[in-house]
Amino acid sequence: MDSLEPLITALHNEGRLRVWSLVVTVFGDAVQQRGGRIATLRLQRLLERVGVEAGTMRTALSRLTSDGWVLRDREGRNSFYRLSESATTEIAAATRNFYARPTSGKIREWVMASGETPPIGGLKVATNTWLMAGDDLPDLSNHVCVKGALTAFPQGFRKRILSTVHLEALTALSNDINALKGVQLSPLDAMAARMLLIHRWRRIVLRFPDIPPELLAADAPLSNPRQAVADAYLQLVGPSEDWLGGSVHGMTPMPASDSAFTHRFGR
Repeated sequence: MDSLEPLITALHNEGRLRVWSLVVTVFGDAVQQRGGRIATLRLQRLLERVGVEAGTMRTALSRLTSDGWVLRDREGRNSFYRLSESATTEIAAATRNFYARPTSGKIREWVMASGETPPIGGLKVATNTWLMAGDDLPDLSNHVCVKGALTAFPQGFRKRILSTVHLEALTALSNDINALKGVQLSPLDAMAARMLLIHRWRRIVLRFPDIPPELLAADAPLSNPRQAVADAYLQLVGPSEDWLGGSVHGMTPMPASDSAFTHRFGR
């Protein structure tokens, strides 16, 4: 049985696959810290492993090129892709959020903010009212704020901040992580699993608020989603890095990872 079948099936059963988005995931997770460019052949091998045909990949790369996201160059008979300068800046900013350190322990100080516009990272608990952790706050100069301890947060409020679509996304993430537990993967399979894990996590981080574990609803499939992703990612790093730095099938090894890579998820 294919160890990646549950993840690959889930990927293709979620509607039309945006291959260009999957390519962006690869760049942000595996290319930028290894010299910033990837051979077309290596990218093709990786995407084919999860059921993306070469022609579909080329169409996605063409779209990204037209949109100014990627640039193509050649060395002899080999072609390579890299992010444009503007795309590099945008992805770098988002990447810091994707790989932030998981929350450990309870948050001691909270801020309740009331105003006309939602603050960045705020959890909506009532009309024009948001709750957020008291550290690293956004600009709240246009809000009325109260700071202090959170003494109670009933299940009704927990369900309010965890929407149905957010719950479904976390359930799918949990299914992927559970499917990888105890499975021995080849370097290519580990890289494919890492790509699918981060692709799903990236969409969750971009679409939904980062709910502190202590505020998650009782029926949440993961008690600490970021920690669960970090643990799964750590298990995949070794063999997946071997594939990126390997020369199988005549592929040129990618440069070694930079120092920032070792700090992902607070490692």
